[in-house]
Amino acid sequence: MAYKRSGGGLATTRQAAKFLGVSVLSGVVLAGIALPATGAIGLSAKGTVADFNALPGELKRPPLSQATKILDANGGLIATVYSRDRTSVPLSQINPAMQKAIVAIEDSRYWQHGAIDMKGILRALNSNAASGGVSQGASTLTQQYVKNVFIEEAGDDPDKVAQATQQTIGRKIKELKYAIQVEKELGKKQILENYLNITFFGEQAYGVQAAAQRYFSTDAKDLTLDEAALLAGIVQSPTHYDPIAYPKEAITRRNTVLKRMADLGDITRAQATEAQAKPLGLKPSTPRNGCITAVSGAGFFCDYVRETFLNNPVFGKTREDRAKRWTTGGMTIRTTLDPQAQQSVQASIQKHVYETDPVATAVTLVQPGTGKIVAMGQSRPYGFGENETQINYNVDQSMGGGRGFQSGSTFKPITAAAAIDGGTNPNTVYPAPYSMTYPSPVNTCGKPWVNTYGSTLSNEDKSEVGPMNMQKATALSVNTYYVQLISDIGVCPVTQMASKMGVHRADGNPIDQVPSITLGTQEVSPLTMAAAYATFANHGVYCTPVAIESITDANGKSMPVPQSSCTQAMSENTASTLNTLLKGVVEDGTGKQAGLPDRDSAGKTGTTDSRYAAWFVGYTSNMAGAVWVGSPSKNLSMTNITIGGVYHDKVFGADTPGPIWKDAMSGALAGTPAGSLPTVPLAGGNPPGGSQNPSPNPGDQGKGKGHGNGGNTFPWPTISLPPGLLGGGQNGGNWP
Repeated sequence: MAYKRSGGGLATTRQAAKFLGVSVLSGVVLAGIALPATGAIGLSAKGTVADFNALPGELKRPPLSQATKILDANGGLIATVYSRDRTSVPLSQINPAMQKAIVAIEDSRYWQHGAIDMKGILRALNSNAASGGVSQGASTLTQQYVKNVFIEEAGDDPDKVAQATQQTIGRKIKELKYAIQVEKELGKKQILENYLNITFFGEQAYGVQAAAQRYFSTDAKDLTLDEAALLAGIVQSPTHYDPIAYPKEAITRRNTVLKRMADLGDITRAQATEAQAKPLGLKPSTPRNGCITAVSGAGFFCDYVRETFLNNPVFGKTREDRAKRWTTGGMTIRTTLDPQAQQSVQASIQKHVYETDPVATAVTLVQPGTGKIVAMGQSRPYGFGENETQINYNVDQSMGGGRGFQSGSTFKPITAAAAIDGGTNPNTVYPAPYSMTYPSPVNTCGKPWVNTYGSTLSNEDKSEVGPMNMQKATALSVNTYYVQLISDIGVCPVTQMASKMGVHRADGNPIDQVPSITLGTQEVSPLTMAAAYATFANHGVYCTPVAIESITDANGKSMPVPQSSCTQAMSENTASTLNTLLKGVVEDGTGKQAGLPDRDSAGKTGTTDSRYAAWFVGYTSNMAGAVWVGSPSKNLSMTNITIGGVYHDKVFGADTPGPIWKDAMSGALAGTPAGSLPTVPLAGGNPPGGSQNPSPNPGDQGKGKGHGNGGNTFPWPTISLPPGLLGGGQNGGNWP
């Protein structure tokens, strides 16, 4: 048999022969009989039967790539991430009009034929032979579903996608055999459900649920007749019939579908006419993919959740496996983010620091006792545009952050905790001059540190001089006091306490074994500091930060998630003593601008050399938070600067980070119980001016300086000054 066309008779004959060869194969498979083979057609049939029998018996159906939803602690949507925007739904959740429309226009005999429609093949054969090309297909919905499975398996690999869609006899053979298999295995209804969930509807929408949302902002179960007809018509050519780009072509195609449905008796002529008269009625929703679309400024928290997922082997053997699961797994990830706290953080940030300011701020809030991260934000939005960034200033470099920022005097409470937990009396008095040379040598975890170059340090204000005890030195953030303290107890206990409290460098390097660490020379992240200070609120127990509450896969099955690990970092008495010291900071010290009026609060200010960074880290009984303000590039001194519309001749931890913390915490805690922080009485106040060695309190005679004494009061010790201790000169040490 030959179909001639001017200029292409032989090619048309061969094409028809190949197509008929497939139809002969179909007859062989379905009827189970051998047809006589003669000429070119017979040879094609013989070859295809051999190829057919050599195929594997089972079609591998990979899980459909579905969008993953990231939720806050209350179940609200933060963001959706996907490689293909798809949410699978059962057939019962797809409007019957949609089911009828897709069958009518794509495979009207779907419910009558098997996996292969012989009438359709012969009809297409005649049409294509007459036209000299492939003007009409013969694929059933089942065959189309199989082809889509091949495409889904190819993923985003362009070469594999090309192989899955190539118009060859070999691919047709595979399609036919697997179509027979799935018809037998799944049945018509399941195949229709699978088809409606796998097929592409254009505009990044895979599956009917995503398409209903994309074009009409509705669910598949709520589609109207005209809407269903429009979606069904798109499938043949998602680009050509895109109703957003080509509304005229789309409405013509929709009306064709409606006419076909009426011809088949699925709807009445009157219903078709009424639906055809309607406008497109689009209510498109913008595709929202990835953390860049997160609500309430939670893009950086979303990114932290992503990094947590990608870095944890529990979610896949390799990072590549985990990345694929993240964008294709159809998971529901419920996080620890508290929407009230997050909104409060964003409101405070926007009030105090503008995204166009020369400096930025980052804020993290965590929950003591659980490690839950309840809010995370920064002034420069998550994105790629001007004044935007994808670097999360709140977290470590390994989790999508930078190399961290020097913490300034917010590190001093860690030194205090190490000293008190090791038995140092909190009423220990040091001369605390305005300036001094670093004591030397100082014990470390290795070789003693030696002040080889005669390095010096000074306090922020010349009026800040001793003698004074730890309470006053903490309230005023006196550098010379804390350098003498760490020099006496050694650096090693401080770095060990820092480790117990989760404090580490943001770049992953070990903390330097030098006395200056007490002044905050090590670069850390706000999340690290917030979680560390939560230890004081939690009776000395440190809990590792967590961002994920639970995960369910596409089938609703629970998946394991990382849990917070809580360990006793210091005694309860030490924690209570730190509460006492740090309450003094917000009540009578450098942090008065940050104190909360309606509940117990405690915290510490910090400002670094050259004012490249300023901090406030504080806590209540049920929330801890860290605020950093500074130049991300660490090269802009915050002097004579306007931040958030407010001019500063010098930025301090108290006057910029402090108010940000206060407003963020106030809103986050609104409506929650105002718990108290456990404290201990510290007797004796400060020694009178000029007296470096006051007499002990008579009531404390004979008491040791251990760290389990609850409310015990302590005598001041006698301090002997090493020669040269009061040597002058400034080295620009970190300021309060």
